[in-house]
Amino acid sequence: MDTKNVKTAVVTGAGSGIGRAVAVELLRTGWSVALAGRRTETLEETAALVPEGAALAVRTDVSLPEDVAALFAATVERFGRVDLLFNNAGTFGPGGVPVEELPYEAWRHVVDTNLNGAFLCAQAAYRQMKEQDPRGGRIINNGSISAHTPRPHSVAYTATKHALTGLTKSLSLDGRPYGIAVGQIDIGNAATDMTAGMRAGVLQANGEVVPEPVMDVADVARTVRHMAELPLEANVQFATVLATAMPYVGRG
Repeated sequence: MDTKNVKTAVVTGAGSGIGRAVAVELLRTGWSVALAGRRTETLEETAALVPEGAALAVRTDVSLPEDVAALFAATVERFGRVDLLFNNAGTFGPGGVPVEELPYEAWRHVVDTNLNGAFLCAQAAYRQMKEQDPRGGRIINNGSISAHTPRPHSVAYTATKHALTGLTKSLSLDGRPYGIAVGQIDIGNAATDMTAGMRAGVLQANGEVVPEPVMDVADVARTVRHMAELPLEANVQFATVLATAMPYVGRG
């Protein structure tokens, strides 16, 4: 493989779900990909799905600055540069817990992972993208439908996803002088382990529990790749990809 013409991505939360699907899509189409996640064994399972792909598994807790620094150092040492960060690692936190009963430790864990982790990874990507030659790159943050409209009992998750939208806008503005394009994909009801219970029934704003449709996570992955492969002069600032019939538009 001609490494001079191969682009390199860092995908966080690459051991399962949307992160795995995006990593596989990128590897399948010729990208080199650093796979980041808390469990090495699941990262290696992701890499094995595309045996001919150029994958690097790096155990990473994105809430720890030292882990993030080590992730990007390992990526640059192996591949020479970073062209894309897919900021995907995240957690919903304890489900079904009312605001007044949510432990502070649970709130803090969601904030540390979803928001602080995204910031730390974006900061490391910025530092690399500003200095590499050719300069620049792209960051895609994984927002959520909850960045627009919350579900019941999702205060920590929803708050971090709204904050992620602000992070995306600020990063996009600050990246202009350096050829760093930043966008966000907001996803609704992709079929992953995290959303497995949706077909059985999900609590709605009116108190009912109603089954919801899901979509193939591969369609999300293809959307991310489309965003990633645009020239840096073009940017998808925000994209919303959702199961067509899910109760989002007009829900509640």
